[in-house]
Amino acid sequence: MSEENTVKKEAAPATRTDARPARTDGARPARPQRRGPGGRGGKFQRRRKFCKFCADTSLTVDHKDPVLLAQFISERHKIIPSRVTSTCAKHQRQLTTAIKRARVLALLAFTPLHHK
Repeated sequence: MSEENTVKKEAAPATRTDARPARTDGARPARPQRRGPGGRGGKFQRRRKFCKFCADTSLTVDHKDPVLLAQFISERHKIIPSRVTSTCAKHQRQLTTAIKRARVLALLAFTPLHHK
């Protein structure tokens, strides 16, 4: 081996020009309290979600009602999940089946390209 390979190059000292000055007392500054009187952060209170079909028993999930089913489909014609629509698991399963049946019967479109 030659001497060039064995000699280590001197590394430049790693100094940051944008580094913050070091604290001398070691304490962290106090953060402003953002919590409201209820103990939760933020300005808004989340409204309790409820299933539309459980609340109104006259509503039924039917594959022959495309107006109702269209509320549970996104603009890209995907089925919206229950965490967004706030439907319970039982009715979400019924909705999924009804939407798929309505698509097969051509009451709902499969994709935005199949629109009328």
